[in-house]
Amino acid sequence: MAVRPIRVFGDPVLRAVCASIDTIDDGVRALVQDLLDTVAVPGRAGVAAPQIGVGVRAFSYNIDGDIGYVLNPVLVEVAGEPSRIGEGCLSVPGLWHDALRYPRAKVVGIDLNGDEVVLEGEGLMAQALQHETDHLDGTLYLQRLAPEDRRQAMKQIRESECHDHR
Repeated sequence: MAVRPIRVFGDPVLRAVCASIDTIDDGVRALVQDLLDTVAVPGRAGVAAPQIGVGVRAFSYNIDGDIGYVLNPVLVEVAGEPSRIGEGCLSVPGLWHDALRYPRAKVVGIDLNGDEVVLEGEGLMAQALQHETDHLDGTLYLQRLAPEDRRQAMKQIRESECHDHR
């Protein structure tokens, strides 16, 4: 379908809790294709539906060349000792800060056929699963930063031209 533009910090869709997908129809199928096309751009690890302006619970991922998607994902398990790890976000371009993340994570959702999908992993996959499910709850990674880092990030955003001034 299409690589969709990424919504940036300040856009209200990024702060809203997303709705569950109750019916899998042509609109949802088109959304999934757009999510897959948009995450396939080099350098992207994940794209959540609100990042392309759609307030529903879906995201795509691109981890080590493995590209996929999940609908209605629920973060069902995190494991290990959380630590601060370097993280960025397409919706907050140009920033890179240490966010608190667990080293292992597991998400359960469905695919376009309504069949269960289980995504789990360590490292970048775990980080992406946590980051993308956060997006579906209206949470940006900035909220996972230590207070001093968050203040610095907000200052960088205010001084940049890359956010939505609404």
